[in-house]
Amino acid sequence: MTGLRPNDTAGQFEDPGVVRFLFGSTRFAWFWLVLRVYLGWQWLTAGREKVQSPGWMSTGQSLAAFWQRDVAAPVGGSKGIVHYAWYHNFLGFMLQNHWYAWFGPVVAVGEVVVGVLLIVGAFAGVAAFFGMFMNFNYMLAGSASTNPVLFALAILLILAWKTAGYYGLDYVLLPAVGVPWQNRGLLGGIRARTHQGNGPPPASSPSRV
Repeated sequence: MTGLRPNDTAGQFEDPGVVRFLFGSTRFAWFWLVLRVYLGWQWLTAGREKVQSPGWMSTGQSLAAFWQRDVAAPVGGSKGIVHYAWYHNFLGFMLQNHWYAWFGPVVAVGEVVVGVLLIVGAFAGVAAFFGMFMNFNYMLAGSASTNPVLFALAILLILAWKTAGYYGLDYVLLPAVGVPWQNRGLLGGIRARTHQGNGPPPASSPSRV
């Protein structure tokens, strides 16, 4: 495998064909389109309610109430809320310092942005990652609801980042932006320039999907 050092054991193995087909073949891109739009719609509808609420966008009191309920639950779990001590303390710290005033709008707008990016297929893998990160924090704060399911779907989209947005804006964006570990696109050009003066960068061939 090009670009791996000789002592990289990963270079001695390849992904199974089914993995390459599911996560790297454009023939399966229709499935990721359906999954992506569904996940994006969940984030968009949730975020749209928040951006229309003064409790999220103006005062942050809605987020404060969410944190207060979670902090009130003892470490170890009560009434369906299970806390790790470090996260329990972190929520208390944010409450004491009134972080909800600025964090509320960030959460509300972030949910809308993640939803829109997933629906239109723009940087779908990155959008899914940030959606997964929000699901992770909701679950740490004791909110199960649909978060475990959305978390799992986001992981699948992250694994399929090359083709998740094939039927979307990523069809144009990914080739133009590229990736920092391959000599193609904007990021690949930056990588190549950083190697100037240190010899030619390692050769790499375009990925095939």
